[in-house]
Amino acid sequence: MDYKLEELLICCLSSKLHSMRHIAIGAASPIPAGAAFMAREQANKSMHITLLASQKHNHFTDGSRELFDAAAQGRIDAFFLGGVQIDGKANINLIGTGEYPNTERRFPGSFGSALMYYVVPSVFLFRLQHNRRSMVETVDFISAPGFSPPEVYRPGGPVALITNKCLFSVDKERQRFRLESLHPGVTLEEIKDLTGFDFDHDRAPDITQEPTQEQLQLLRGIIALEIAESYPLFAKQTFDI
Repeated sequence: MDYKLEELLICCLSSKLHSMRHIAIGAASPIPAGAAFMAREQANKSMHITLLASQKHNHFTDGSRELFDAAAQGRIDAFFLGGVQIDGKANINLIGTGEYPNTERRFPGSFGSALMYYVVPSVFLFRLQHNRRSMVETVDFISAPGFSPPEVYRPGGPVALITNKCLFSVDKERQRFRLESLHPGVTLEEIKDLTGFDFDHDRAPDITQEPTQEQLQLLRGIIALEIAESYPLFAKQTFDI
């Protein structure tokens, strides 16, 4: 069956979202947005989706401040975060590379990532470039920590990391990643070579399930139209609409 990597990632992510009541999605996140729409179509018609880049799917009237208030009040079940660097403790770096404050390269910054990481119960880490520059042993700067000491009140945190190569789950007790599945055509040896941190895995990891015909029809139909409202270039490149 012919499909694009973006379609595989959307379907992979969507399977983790079926039980969510309210999913919020920040800027520049067309794949997480597609995953949320897919989960709603396939499993949970009552799911509420807040897409900050959208006019149709963003009912907040006070911008990001209202998003942060909703998250802190426990009214958002899932959110997505990325990072220039992600390390084996699920710390993320959105500041820059090199020794702070003398960073070699500077990036846009953390914005509300630290708050969302602390208070949203299911945070999905997302990074399309899986290599040793992005999957590092220790981040150069902790924009938001993956875990906190036991005495710190923290209802939120990471549950998974998806990349263009594989899907990791998060072992909260051991505070480390576990390889859940390899995307089709990717080997365990390739993931070990491309990853700067240690992770747990089975001897023969599962293969990420490929999109079904039903999922592809949904993606290339009503979901593509939903995505196009906020991400027209992505929709054009991925779904040719």
